Amino acid sequence: MSFGLAILTFVHVVLSLVGIGSGFVVVYELLAAKRRDVWTAIFLSTTVLTSITGFFFPFEHFMPSHRVGIVSLVVLGVAIVARYAFHLSGAWRPLYVVSSVVALYLNVFVLVVQLFQKVPALQALAPTQTEPPLLLIQLLLLTLFVALAIAAALRFRDQPVGTKR
Repeated sequence: MSFGLAILTFVHVVLSLVGIGSGFVVVYELLAAKRRDVWTAIFLSTTVLTSITGFFFPFEHFMPSHRVGIVSLVVLGVAIVARYAFHLSGAWRPLYVVSSVVALYLNVFVLVVQLFQKVPALQALAPTQTEPPLLLIQLLLLTLFVALAIAAALRFRDQPVGTKR
């Protein structure tokens, strides 16, 4: 691995982990019907940067990771517009909540795939990435995030727009 690629990988992984960590804080706050502006800015910016830096890795053909990156950027675009352009007014509030949870889900989805590719014990369980252990984990993850999105949308809907913490 070249020095430049090693730096890109390090930056991409750090951004991803910060995005995931701050994303869980944001989702927790949505479930608590609170808004943390600093955490939201960290989550959205690092998650956008994670998706963008993912396109800088060398590749020979369009891969599933590129699809996930594009979907993530679209979803993040909705969250950013809902939060910063429309200030969570009207229908933009649930759109913000759902798009934020979906963006976090996509980041965690990729993390799980990467863990199954890189960690030898997990790689042995799903060497082709199509085996039941990985598929079951991803199904459970999807179910959890759907439940989180629904709960967060229901809980965050009553919070006044101007409330900051």
